[in-house]
Amino acid sequence: MLAKLGRYNSFGLLILRLGVGVMMILHGYPKLIGGPEKWQKIGAAMGDLGIDIYPAFWGFMAAFAEAVGGLLVAVGWQFRLANVLLLITMLVAAFKHINAGDGIMGASHAIELAFVFAGLLFIGAGKYAVDKK
Repeated sequence: MLAKLGRYNSFGLLILRLGVGVMMILHGYPKLIGGPEKWQKIGAAMGDLGIDIYPAFWGFMAAFAEAVGGLLVAVGWQFRLANVLLLITMLVAAFKHINAGDGIMGASHAIELAFVFAGLLFIGAGKYAVDKK
């Protein structure tokens, strides 16, 4: 039974990549086009980590990681790099939610996605990925 399931792994990864990747694009694109004011606000989260310089840069990087990283995950190109960027972004987001007093439930979405990106980092994109062509 397990041997039969193995031949569908890449198709399962394709579904996961497309679903999570598209959702990250939809989540990050408005931030990316929001401009410097939006980036400044998002990047202020780095202050919780003791990094108070260049918040607009960090906000842009978070928006870029979500929007462009989501696209890269979806198509399976530069897959591991995209997962590293998204993993870091989700860890910072989780930390921000917890520090803001939102508790574990307020941070749960970011924590769940951090686990997804960490797992994908090790599993890889599968055979239906641009990296494989």
